[in-house]
Amino acid sequence: MLSKILKQLLNDPLKLPIRAFCYVYVIYLRSKKNITVGKNLKLNGLPLLDIQGNCSLELGDNISLNSRNRGYHLNLHSPVKIYADRPYAKVKIGSDSRINGACIHAFESISIGQNCLIAANTQIMDSNGHDLSFPNVAERIRTEGTSKPVVIADNVWIGANVIVLPGVTIGEGAVISANSVVTKDIPKMVVAGGNPAVILKDYS
Repeated sequence: MLSKILKQLLNDPLKLPIRAFCYVYVIYLRSKKNITVGKNLKLNGLPLLDIQGNCSLELGDNISLNSRNRGYHLNLHSPVKIYADRPYAKVKIGSDSRINGACIHAFESISIGQNCLIAANTQIMDSNGHDLSFPNVAERIRTEGTSKPVVIADNVWIGANVIVLPGVTIGEGAVISANSVVTKDIPKMVVAGGNPAVILKDYS
């Protein structure tokens, strides 16, 4: 038994301290009034959860937030980041979903269903951050942009390095191939990909 523990420590010396810190961090999250944490939240490495003021984050049961490269089949560039920073912005993630090194930034509302797989380095946002401001482009830097809610239904698989833009709904069971940019709604039970993403195969 001792040799097995020593082998694990030598293979991944940060594993035990990170697990211990994540355990304490989950207790801290449960104490926050604007964050709801379901049963058995699994943290692999520390995510960046920035839920400001009257914004809210709702995490279902058995969710996995993976922020470490070790043990994951792709290279994560950054930890999981969930950011809600405009009045009453909300992020909801359904039970049994897995988020790997993705950024989810809500000005208004981002909803992710149950049993979703979101791969490394995906960016999901419900606002572009600035207005186009044509023709008065000098004012662009001082704008915040408008928002449109993003909805990702149950059982969706989003590949690595995907960008999901404001106002998009991705239907149940859909797959978004790696490196795609989703600019408009994707129906259920299809494989979509490209920039902009289009339907590649329909399984409905």
